[in-house]
Amino acid sequence: MANKDSIYVWDPLVRIFHWSLVAAYALAWATGDDWMRLHEFAGYTIAGLLAFRLAWGVVGTRHARFGDFVRPPGEVLRYLKQALLFRAPRAVGHNPAGGAMVVALLVTLLLTVITGVLALGGEEFRGPAAGLATLLGDSGSEFFEEAHEVLANLTLLLVFAHVAGVLLASFQHHENLVRAMVTGRKPRVTDH
Repeated sequence: MANKDSIYVWDPLVRIFHWSLVAAYALAWATGDDWMRLHEFAGYTIAGLLAFRLAWGVVGTRHARFGDFVRPPGEVLRYLKQALLFRAPRAVGHNPAGGAMVVALLVTLLLTVITGVLALGGEEFRGPAAGLATLLGDSGSEFFEEAHEVLANLTLLLVFAHVAGVLLASFQHHENLVRAMVTGRKPRVTDH
């Protein structure tokens, strides 16, 4: 049901992707050392979600498309400075810093998946990279395992920064961005 005090921003596919990715990443993180099959399942789920999001970023709804929120680095830095001074303009979709965070998370998650697949192929001789295992050798397998762990930790740091940014923007603009990612709606912008 439409509300005249709010606007529709996030389509259902963006919201399902977002919360599914949160769940899959949390599962992957929690099962990394102890439950390898569950960890692999979570990783392959992340890979599928990333493939969907990359496609939806090109052909999706207005605020889902990369062209709507990917900005040049200078614009991102200016926005971050404004945000820290509590002077950042409100954005209907992703703000420039949020757009940069989306890109950073997609890249680190994609690299985490790739290194995980390569490590699995090299160590366990399973998965899509199992045929490459003989080419990798022990040192190659160890390299990809270490890279996978570093990238997973980097992704976790980005998640914390993302949550902090969401909380800062929610406070600064008096809107609940978490609720917006559940309902798809944000408060309508009004001029005072």
